[in-house]
Amino acid sequence: MKIGMLVLCSMFAVPVLARQPVLFDWFEYSGKDTVFETPVPEGSYRNPVLAGFHPDPSIARAGDRFYLVNSSFAFFPGIPVFESTDLVHWRQIGNVIDRPSQLDFDGLGMSRGVFAPAIEYHDGVFYVVNTAVDSGGNFLATATDPAGPWSDPVWLPTIGGIDPSLFFDDDGRTYLLNNDAPVGTPRYDGHRAIWMQEFDLAKKQPFGPRKVLIDGGVDPSKNPIWIEGPHIFKRDGWYYLNCAEGGTGPQHSQVILRSREVWGPYEPYGNNPILTQRDLPGDRVHPVTNAGHADLVEGLDGRWWATFLASRNYGGVHYNTGRETFLLPVEWKDGWPMILEPDLEIPYVAAGPAFMSRTETQAPSTGNFTWRDEFDKPELDRAWMYVRVPKQPWLDFASHAGQLSMRPLSEALDTLRNPAFLARRQQHTTFEASTALRVPVEAGTEAGIAAFQNETHWYFLGVRRQGKRMELFLEKNGGEGGRIVATTMLPASDSLELKITGDAADYSFGYDAGRGWQWLKQGEDGTLLSTDVAGGFIGAVVGPHARIAPNERNGADK
Repeated sequence: MKIGMLVLCSMFAVPVLARQPVLFDWFEYSGKDTVFETPVPEGSYRNPVLAGFHPDPSIARAGDRFYLVNSSFAFFPGIPVFESTDLVHWRQIGNVIDRPSQLDFDGLGMSRGVFAPAIEYHDGVFYVVNTAVDSGGNFLATATDPAGPWSDPVWLPTIGGIDPSLFFDDDGRTYLLNNDAPVGTPRYDGHRAIWMQEFDLAKKQPFGPRKVLIDGGVDPSKNPIWIEGPHIFKRDGWYYLNCAEGGTGPQHSQVILRSREVWGPYEPYGNNPILTQRDLPGDRVHPVTNAGHADLVEGLDGRWWATFLASRNYGGVHYNTGRETFLLPVEWKDGWPMILEPDLEIPYVAAGPAFMSRTETQAPSTGNFTWRDEFDKPELDRAWMYVRVPKQPWLDFASHAGQLSMRPLSEALDTLRNPAFLARRQQHTTFEASTALRVPVEAGTEAGIAAFQNETHWYFLGVRRQGKRMELFLEKNGGEGGRIVATTMLPASDSLELKITGDAADYSFGYDAGRGWQWLKQGEDGTLLSTDVAGGFIGAVVGPHARIAPNERNGADK
């Protein structure tokens, strides 16, 4: 379901206030990364397959189609669902969380909300299990059509922890796995366990005894941290337990264990990890880091493939594009899967599946491209997200044909609720995002374009009326509250174009008031939009924003 003004109006009986909306004519995003300039040979594909903030991929096959879901944390709609016929070219077809009644993220930081969904397909039904962190706990959602509608969450109150997944055995039994605290008191920070319990599909609840399959990790003597993201799959009579280990940062890895019995005991592979980048030189060119959280699937030709998360860094530790979805083939050796041999770098270009399409392009999922929204459709494009769940209708496409009409709210980008801000993922280290808007007429209305990482780390390039003139300003929040870092007064104009450019840590902010592009501020610190500085688990986003000026917010929207 695509969310627009008409949909929101039907869900909320909230009156539209008198304050005039801000009109945006178009929004354009363009990326040009050096790593994406390398030509892709015939029969090959480009990594990541989903560039920009697409973490924690989980994959399932249904017939000749593949379906993939990602974490979305406190963004809405949540848990995007992608479809592919060849594992390389992906198209978003829906969201598991697409109705405000399903979940509520008010009061949460952006890196809370929905973590690490796992998707499975069984007997004509799609299943997604997930954890709504600080917003309900573990739950199950189902659909007969992966495009939706998906069911309301079915809560699983008897299990704690995170990262649940389902395994459907060939004897008709179903099992629920998840990460949770170990038995007794954890021995050290990051000491976790993988648990399993049988699951009743009819009642949609686990039952019977829970058992620890892994305590700590593959080598408990080394005090391994954050064993998580468990999946079980079966091949040639072996049950394989596939998990992430080491945390989702630079020490991230993927490990594998196997057993002849579903309840174990599980024997770890002697050549673990089967995927990591943690041992590679830190000064390598265009490094890919944080690799792990893999899910395996069998292709149409019998070859196995792994989807997993990783990040593209600059400056050693910074990544504004978040954790992205990568794809690599799996090589089987003596009954064990290996995603990538030790000391090998994750390739940006790799040989694709034998059944890969030779005619489709991977853009705008990855590679260098230009994407433009003319706001001339009756609903919002799937590329857009809200910051948390909207509680009132503040945008529409019907009142002004060919324009996005956005009603300013008193909520600013530092709110823990829902601001009038549309977010599109930053997918490139080098990019440009621009928009054209009708300059607000009402005093006290501010509008423009924002680059946002979370509620404490963002930039806002905005404009407001000042008598017969207009004031352009750049506001910055680097964790210490918003502050104005640049302003300029311009002659009054009906329309204005604004843009943000980024090149690794260098962000610049420009405008065109009818006399060509000029810079308001150049060389701003883009690292404050990087995950390692801002904290959390998400990537940067850009998009249009409108708000009521801080000095006029008392009593607004009430």
